[in-house]
Amino acid sequence: MRLCVACTELAATRTNVVVGTTPANGAAVLLVGEAPGATEDETGLPFVGRAGALLDQLLAEVGLPRANVAVANVLKCRPPGNRAPAKVEVANCRRFLAAQIAIVEPRVICALGGTAAQWFFGTGAKIGQLRGRVHDVEGRRVVSTYHPSAAIRFGPAGMPRAALREDLAFVALLAAAS
Repeated sequence: MRLCVACTELAATRTNVVVGTTPANGAAVLLVGEAPGATEDETGLPFVGRAGALLDQLLAEVGLPRANVAVANVLKCRPPGNRAPAKVEVANCRRFLAAQIAIVEPRVICALGGTAAQWFFGTGAKIGQLRGRVHDVEGRRVVSTYHPSAAIRFGPAGMPRAALREDLAFVALLAAAS
């Protein structure tokens, strides 16, 4: 992954390839986000900016500490200006996330946001229609929910935050029951 230059624009503008993190003893849950932001690009770690802080808080609230979950993104490089990933970029990175899923072998995958949902369910996937239940995707249990950045945009009393917390609690229950 770190040597990939398939997306010339991303390779030229990145500081770090953000591979992801997995606890040394493995993980029952894999969280999949969209792409690194500025802080993630700078540090080389996923979900360490504002969205990551909210994610950490919500995970702790539902009894699923961040240290116990694997975290990855659909894209491993930051799109300039935090723009949405292009379809060709998603296609270029697809093999990397697929390999991570195979290596981690999570009991449950949680797709955070539209880009992650589309990675699993195809273009046109809508979080509002997918969330709240488990989906079988190539033999893997996948739960789709809102991205923490959406929860931040809508504020602490907004629907995306409440739904994200509810869905993370559901993921924690699924992981514990497996």
